[in-house]
Amino acid sequence: MLLTARYVLPIAAPHIEHGAVLVHGDSIVEIGEADRLKQLHPDEPVTDFGLAALMPGFIDAHTHLEYTAMRGLVDDVPYSRWKLQLLQKERLFSEQDWEDSAQLGALEALQSGITTIADITASGASFRAAVMSGLRGVVYREVATMEKPKVAEVMRRATEDVESWRSATGAERIVAGIAPHAPYSCHPELFRAVAGFAADGTPVAMHLAGSREEYQFVKYGSSMLATDVRDTFDSHAPLWLPTGVSPVRYVLQWDILDAPNVLAVHCTQIDDADIEVLASRDVAVAHCPRCNAKLGMGTAPLAKLFAAGVRVGLGTDSPAASNSMDEFEEMRIGLLVQRALLGEERFVPARQFVKMATLDSARALGIEDRVGSLEPGKQADIIAVDLSESHQVPTHYPYSTLVHTANQENVLWTMVAGEVLYQRHSWSRLDPQRLYSRAEELRMKLRG
Repeated sequence: MLLTARYVLPIAAPHIEHGAVLVHGDSIVEIGEADRLKQLHPDEPVTDFGLAALMPGFIDAHTHLEYTAMRGLVDDVPYSRWKLQLLQKERLFSEQDWEDSAQLGALEALQSGITTIADITASGASFRAAVMSGLRGVVYREVATMEKPKVAEVMRRATEDVESWRSATGAERIVAGIAPHAPYSCHPELFRAVAGFAADGTPVAMHLAGSREEYQFVKYGSSMLATDVRDTFDSHAPLWLPTGVSPVRYVLQWDILDAPNVLAVHCTQIDDADIEVLASRDVAVAHCPRCNAKLGMGTAPLAKLFAAGVRVGLGTDSPAASNSMDEFEEMRIGLLVQRALLGEERFVPARQFVKMATLDSARALGIEDRVGSLEPGKQADIIAVDLSESHQVPTHYPYSTLVHTANQENVLWTMVAGEVLYQRHSWSRLDPQRLYSRAEELRMKLRG
């Protein structure tokens, strides 16, 4: 199969105008100028996308598919109040509700050009939705308890789930990991238990230093996380004693950052000493600019993280927080926030954010040997993005067009491992009409 378009963006190399990608089976075989590859492979069927960009699929470095049906449910409130209200609403969901909500998220991910997700799930619905839809993913089983006597049982159930995911039929594209939720919801012994379990390289993800409220809670024992949210999340937990240190310095004491494959989500409330800790332990960061801005959480100090050599990927977070799984919006808002903060001192180019949404996210997850760029031998996880709409032409520079004008509706085609999973409002493995009907049912249920 020969795929051609006006622009081919390998990401790890300069873009090719009037380029082509040769795919055999689940892998990329060759990349180059379209005319040359057509001459070399005259018998290959050709799919031409015209004025479009062929590029590696987006790698969503942090999301929660199972919360998709809660998009827009809790808006216009800061993080702690958002968390409290969400905890109360999610009690209304049945097991099947979580399953359908996660499938709705998978539907959107594929339409948005996302081919790999890094998803944290407590129910396991995100794992099953990823397998059903054909998505690639690193799916983390979430664990949380502030009660020390419960740690062993929480870990037992989680490790059983991780092992079952690893052996599940059809889960070849999924890597299973584990996720201690956050410093305000995990007993220190839970961090230690996760670190021990993940010593073999099992991926670990955790929400860390994500909001001012979390920082105030960990260091000073104050904020809504110490009262209302905490009572709802783990009402029998012992009283919290202020630590006097930042969230990063706090979890450092409990071995979790010494696990070999750790992804820290958000990291908006970190200083130079925290960045040194993350860099020295090769902890990657998932940056979610829309969620951070919308919930008043702050923003990650990208320039300092880059300078320290920290691997940083781009995530959309939960649709309950950011409302959509749109990596184009994530790139655009992320770039604009950084330019507004840093000015001419460190003017971030559009190409850097396209790289963050693809190859850098792959590096953050430790899967860059398979995905994240268009290179011979890598998996054929490829998307085609239309650049021909009235708000896009003329296209002078494809990276700028992708970041400043494109959106999820411009995705024409999504392929994972050589399998076309989405093409012009048609999904090969999912039933959109059933899921849209279920979404309306879930909306009414959540209003109760």
